[in-house]
Amino acid sequence: MEWGAYLVFLLQSGLGGLASYLAAHVLLCLLPAFFIAGGLSALVPKDAITRLLGRNAPKVIAYPSAAMAGSVLAVCSCTIVPLFAGIYSKGAGLGPAITFLFFAPAGNILALAYTGVALGGDFALARVVLSLTFGIGIGLIMALIFSRDDQAHAEAADTGFVGGEGLTSRTVLFLVLMVGLLVFGTLQVRLLLNSYASFTIPVDGLDRAQDFLFRLVPFDAAKGEEGVSVQGAILIGLLLLIGFSAWRGLGRVHEGYNRWTWVSLGLIGLTLLVAAVRIEPRARGLDVAISGKAFGVLLTMSVLAFMARKYFDAYEIQQWLWETWRFVRQIFPLLVVGVFAVGIIRQLIRPEWVQAVAGANTIFGNLAGVVFGVFMYFPTLVEVPIAKMFLSLGMHPGPLIAYLMADPELSLQSILITASIIGRIKAWTYVGWVALFSMISGLLYGQWMDGASPVILTTCLAGFLIVLTGSLYAIGRRKEAVVRGVEVKEVGRG
Repeated sequence: MEWGAYLVFLLQSGLGGLASYLAAHVLLCLLPAFFIAGGLSALVPKDAITRLLGRNAPKVIAYPSAAMAGSVLAVCSCTIVPLFAGIYSKGAGLGPAITFLFFAPAGNILALAYTGVALGGDFALARVVLSLTFGIGIGLIMALIFSRDDQAHAEAADTGFVGGEGLTSRTVLFLVLMVGLLVFGTLQVRLLLNSYASFTIPVDGLDRAQDFLFRLVPFDAAKGEEGVSVQGAILIGLLLLIGFSAWRGLGRVHEGYNRWTWVSLGLIGLTLLVAAVRIEPRARGLDVAISGKAFGVLLTMSVLAFMARKYFDAYEIQQWLWETWRFVRQIFPLLVVGVFAVGIIRQLIRPEWVQAVAGANTIFGNLAGVVFGVFMYFPTLVEVPIAKMFLSLGMHPGPLIAYLMADPELSLQSILITASIIGRIKAWTYVGWVALFSMISGLLYGQWMDGASPVILTTCLAGFLIVLTGSLYAIGRRKEAVVRGVEVKEVGRG
């Protein structure tokens, strides 16, 4: 293939990956996540967050609470980042926030259940134990390394929530309903997936339109790639309309409501409903099946609209919408860039390379699993069938666990977004620790599968954690001594 043609192919892969992502995954996951983050920032007082997740909260409460909060959200790394931004902006300590960011994509209930069904109970057990242990461990490490920055962040964290009476039952219910909207979009249960009504829109030629879209955006389902359906194309069009109207409506809502505000909210509601139904293009027209998911989304949005009108004043809703738009403006452009870049990079990395270097439980093999997880990003749950494919092709279980640990955490786009929230130094430090612990997870699990004694492996893990904890504790004490020495000198000069 000539260089010019190859560059066109890469560009098409990037645009195709972006189109597939926007068509299939942003809507029922990411849109509710942005609104939840906006609600946390605008409606929840700082004390409500810091009481459980603040840097001064008891560690035995803060870190398990962060992990528990993440366990119920079946979302990928891109979707969890707005929620991470929401709790961090309201004063959550860096450590608990990092634990939440790490554990939610890898250790949520749905991911664990799917892993157990597809790969076996051993993989699911290893995934939950390692995700919980290392998620809390990485959070503690990050809090210790950046303790001074964390303290400064806690003092400067936003305290200007719109309510004056603290965290009320109406706010809690409002946030729970928004979480329910997100869960409806991700939960794969028969009650939500079954169709309860259907109708046909008589539009000719949509079957040919679907064939054209599949040719325009080639994909390989065996590699976790997804094409763009007619429904996906409709959703992309709606997203573009939302972007145009929200720029004028939500972007200026802090100045007051305008007609674009209502247009953008109406388009968002319509988009979520279109995403929740099943649409199949046929020669005779467009078959639309109304699933339980669509009924759940419609009911939840209706209750949210009723509560917003009856129990919140106009200024509170303005602040909620403005904070939501602020998170969209900060995060979404980086998400688009990251997904586009991954669509190009995944064409440069051949799966057979990973199979060749990850066939044995070596450091290099586990590193390959981690790198593959970063640059071959798959949305939540899609990494499980991909892992099953590589297991059948000869990848060692150790590197496979390293991949399963890294893929939900370290997608290129989530790294870019996290850096915009906590800073590049903290973000890349986090990436380094996740990569290290993912490799250790793979090595330990691989040794276990190769017949090593569980007692020896547990002893090695405990020894490593003790040495690491002792080293970090010594570093922390040294930093405190340096700070006290500087303070004493300043007092002496005064």
